[in-house]
This record gives sequence, C-alpha cells and structure tokens, in this order.
Amino acid sequence: MADSHLDGVAAMRKTTASSSSSLNMAFLLSMVATNLLSLYHLSTRAPPLLLPPHQHQDQAQDEQLLRQLTAIRATVSQLNHLRSSTPPPPPAPPELLLYSRLAPLASACSAHPDLLHRFMSYTPFSPCPDDALSLAEPLLLRGCHPLPRRRCFSPSSIPSSHNLNNLPTDPFSPLPDSAVRWPPGAKCTSFSCLPPSLGFDLARTEAARFLRAEGPLDLTVPQLLRLASLSRAGPIRLGLDVGGGTGTLAARLKRAANATVLTTTMDLGAPYSEAAAARGVVPLHAPLQQRFPVGDATMDLVRAGHAVNRWIPEAALEFLWYDADRVLRPRGLLWVDHFWCRRPDLAAVYQPMLRRLGYKTLKWVVADKTTPTPTAPPGAKHDHVYLTALLQKP
Repeated sequence: MADSHLDGVAAMRKTTASSSSSLNMAFLLSMVATNLLSLYHLSTRAPPLLLPPHQHQDQAQDEQLLRQLTAIRATVSQLNHLRSSTPPPPPAPPELLLYSRLAPLASACSAHPDLLHRFMSYTPFSPCPDDALSLAEPLLLRGCHPLPRRRCFSPSSIPSSHNLNNLPTDPFSPLPDSAVRWPPGAKCTSFSCLPPSLGFDLARTEAARFLRAEGPLDLTVPQLLRLASLSRAGPIRLGLDVGGGTGTLAARLKRAANATVLTTTMDLGAPYSEAAAARGVVPLHAPLQQRFPVGDATMDLVRAGHAVNRWIPEAALEFLWYDADRVLRPRGLLWVDHFWCRRPDLAAVYQPMLRRLGYKTLKWVVADKTTPTPTAPPGAKHDHVYLTALLQKP
C-alpha cells in the first residue's frame, strides 16, 4: 500500500535520479559506439598503397565513418561537460520530508519545488510565516491542491482583543475592517477602499444581488426557486457556488430557503475567504482547475459565477462542467451565470459543449456585453456576449 502512495519528495528525487541515470546511460552508449566504430575503422582500413583502384567507394564510406566518429566524440565531450556543470538539487526541508512520509503530495506540487520548499521551510510549533499570498496562493493556482499540512500556528484574522460579538448577524450588514487580515503593504486596508464590484459593498450592491433583476440575464433567487418547483427539481437544500466571491448567493439562499451553499473562493487581490466566513457562510479555498471537494450526486444546485468564463482553456472548462455533473443529483440544477465569451465562440464551442451534457433547458439568454474588454483599443467594436442559462440534469 505504501508503494502506491509515492510522495512528492520521493518523486522529485526519482526525477533527479532518473535524469542522472539517463545521462550516464547516454554517456555509456556513446563510449561503446566510439569504441565499436574505432575497431571497425582500424580493422577495415588498408594502407593507401595496397588499396585497389576499384575500392574508392569503400574509401568514401571509411571517410564517412570517420566523420561519425568525430561527431560521437564531440557528443561524449558535451556529456562530460553536462555531468560536471549540473548542480545537485537543493535538499528538501525536514518538515516536507516528514509530511511526505505520512500523506501523498499532489503531483503538481512536485513540479514547483522552489515554491514548495519555501512553503514548508518554517519552524515547527511556532507561528506560521505570513505567506498566504506569496506562496500558498501561487501553489494553489499551479495545481498544488490540497496544500500539504504544516505544524505551525496560522495568524488569526480576528485579534484576541476583538470581540466576536462585533461581527454582524445580518450577512448584508457592513463588516468591520478588523474582521479580516490585510496583507502588509497592501494597497487597501479597509473595505471602503475596495471597488463595490468586487463584492464587499454588502449593505448596498450585494444586498440587491439575486433579489432584483436589472435585465434578462439576471436570475433572482425567487425566480430560481419558482423554476425549481415548476421543473420538479425538488427543494434546494445543498448547493455549490463556483467562484462565488464573498458568498452573497449562499447568504441569500440561506435566508430564502434555509439552504446550505458552499462557496469556492481564491484570495486574488482581496480577502474573499475571510469575508465570506465573517458573513456566516462556508468558503472553500479551492482553485477552479481542481475537482470539487464534495461527494457524487450530493448537490441540488451548482452555480458557475463570473470567474468561470472564456479565459479558462476549453478542455479544462469541459472537465469543469462534467465535474459539476458529477456532484449534481438527478434533476439537479446547473446555473451558468453571466458566462462571458466571443459571440462566434459561443456558437462554435461553448453552446455545443453545454448541449453535450444532455440537460433540459429551463432558461437560456444571450445578450451583448456592453462593457468593452480591457484589451480592446478605444472605440473598437467588440463582439463579446454574456450567457445566462439554467439547465436541469436528467
């Protein structure tokens, strides 16, 4: 059983050993080839005065062998140089060696040994380094998920002097700035500094979300519950909000239907996970490219928010849709909310991709994206659209 769980450090060492073994094998083969060609050359070459005139073709072949021999000798010289100039890999931190014997590491972790070694270079039984943004997030974004455990004390978002009773019971009330940790040197150290569109303006922008529709692309929670009832999807009790920001949908469905919705978040530029937790909803710190950390056929609803869009490679996006299918129960609902792409790509790529799921369409609305993309030149005509769809699993 232990042989089937190769750890990350062993994998890195095996890779290094394999590379060294391959280099040695190439060196050995080159030496053997050199000796064989040399023997052949010496055994078949006759003195020039004894060479019959009709064997000039053999002499040309002999000269070709000499050129090959010279090329092989040059290769041997290069291999010798590589063997002498390749630096040995840095030693793994002791905590990484210990953890890797207890649990397997994600394969992508071993692909980034520098980040992984720095993440696991800490003093055990002491405060953890403040490296959530500098190491943890980059590792997660590179597929190192779940991160290895550490034996240190993580910094708390709420200082011991702060009264937990100061956190609002209403998830649509403003959060105190002390409810989250603001990274040292961060541009913003208060919620008022962040743009309202990021999801931290709880009392105004977020309070109206999923409650009032401003256009055909919007799907409100009352509309969602009504469509679920008409389609005989059953009650919405458990849900997964992919890229759900600060957890507004989870808060709204908790109030409207007493539902429990898990929100996947990444702290990219703002403290999404801590803010969602301070609102009383459950954040899952998980990257989009990883398998959803919930069981098969357990969710009544899966929503793909604004983080799921055309920037995700097509193959990775299709894996995401089928992972949503995995966690949805029969007659569960897949909500594609404001999916952004180019209009030609919607017809050629994304619409067929979603249709292949074989789901029943409860809502399908496409509308122009009125805001130009950041990379578009001023005055350029853009052909980007939004798609909002509510699909029901058979």
